Amino acid sequence: MYLYLFQLLLYLYSMSLKIKYLNTRNNYSKNKAIFLTKESKISDFKGIFDDQINIKIIGFLKNNTKSKENKISALNLDFDQKIIIILLVNKNDFFQSEKIGARFYDFVKNNDVNNVLIFGSNSSSVINKIEFESFLHGAELKSYEFNLYKSKKNNKIINFNILIQKNKNNKETKKKLNALLDGVNFTKDLVSEPGNILHPDEYAKRLSGLKKIGLKVTIYDKKKLKKLGCNALLGVGQGSIRGSYLVTMEWNGKKSKSKPLAFVGKGVCFDTGGISLKPARFMEDMTYDMAGSAVVVGLMKNFALRKAKINAVGVVGLVENMPGGNAQRPGDIVKSYSGKTIEVLNTDAEGRLVLADALTFTEKKFKPSFIIDLATLTGAIIVSLGSEYAGLFSNDDKLSQKIYEAGEKVKEKVWRLPLHKNFDKLMNSKNADMQNINYVGGAGSITAAQFLQRFIINKTPWAHLDIAGMAFSKYAGALNSSGATGYGVRLLNKLVEDNYE
Repeated sequence: MYLYLFQLLLYLYSMSLKIKYLNTRNNYSKNKAIFLTKESKISDFKGIFDDQINIKIIGFLKNNTKSKENKISALNLDFDQKIIIILLVNKNDFFQSEKIGARFYDFVKNNDVNNVLIFGSNSSSVINKIEFESFLHGAELKSYEFNLYKSKKNNKIINFNILIQKNKNNKETKKKLNALLDGVNFTKDLVSEPGNILHPDEYAKRLSGLKKIGLKVTIYDKKKLKKLGCNALLGVGQGSIRGSYLVTMEWNGKKSKSKPLAFVGKGVCFDTGGISLKPARFMEDMTYDMAGSAVVVGLMKNFALRKAKINAVGVVGLVENMPGGNAQRPGDIVKSYSGKTIEVLNTDAEGRLVLADALTFTEKKFKPSFIIDLATLTGAIIVSLGSEYAGLFSNDDKLSQKIYEAGEKVKEKVWRLPLHKNFDKLMNSKNADMQNINYVGGAGSITAAQFLQRFIINKTPWAHLDIAGMAFSKYAGALNSSGATGYGVRLLNKLVEDNYE
């Protein structure tokens, strides 16, 4: 066994990460961090601190023997030197270890500690109570900020210098977590971009750049979509000067030609509501209306970076919903890719029109083993579930249960709501096969999902995640700062890891 020193640089803008592996135990950090458990004893710190400091550490432990929760505190040795103590009370699963790492990052940042040496495992009792790589992963997730457009950036760097015993599993675990981090942060970056920068043309261009990491990217522009008959999607974007696109990203991580797992995302880069114009107040938040597509993109990037042993396809519909002179009107009737006709009674119920074509296209072209779509689809889901759960709708109980269990493990929670044929009556149209809103009122999220289900033609197992309450937050969460949350990438990655690899 060798002792390695990892230097982890966490930048406080966007998310930059540099890791250096140094064969040295030189202690150049005044501030140090250690893990304690109730089983810790003074001999655990022999050779690390002098006897006087060891006595203070054990004294801290004695004063906190009745603690029932994990705790982070600091022993101040002098005005610029601290020992940060991370007290672990219970055995922590992966998520809890991430959460402790995120809290540790906040503690260091809030206490203006710029450089800290972390002793990763000073005793076997620590190893049994925390997953150290996930602890670091939590800190990395929490450190994300999007301030690309601030003229004065905070260039302050926090250095985590980690001393830990070499472990054969560390390298592989870190590789997977780095891929997941890249996927989550790419999703956050996309969602955070303003609408004048990340319009459909620019978005499609950025997705084309994913070819360099091994994804097969195919872009269908207006001309190709018109030829295919994707008129529901095209109708949404026809009022904008920007293009409308359907983009597919394929990852083939299996040698066999097994059916792919399919993920579909709504990518409305900005949603004014179209002719059915939204109120001005909070319309600026509608730059987030492409979050479902960003989750799919981040997930696919993660699969490619970690060389996931699956076949998967991501499909995103990219449009801008604007009230131009050529915009779709309330009352227009369009023929979807499936051949079914839709009466557009409200142009602000546009996401389901984009997904209608994307779902049928995905099912017909790729014949996947399942389809999961994600969208910031309805405000009604926020009324129902707030910012605690995403709404889950599905035609398959087994797929639903797997998604639910994955969500519980990474704490990206979902709650299943019903689908029933009686809701179809609310979406039937006198003038077309269906209408895009329920004018009777009520069950807004359910009738939207019921609408989408009509475009699953061949009974493919399908789930719809309405993430309107989860994609962004005005407040910081356990693992994220305020703004884009990246919700869905970790959830679906866990689903795949546990069930399909």
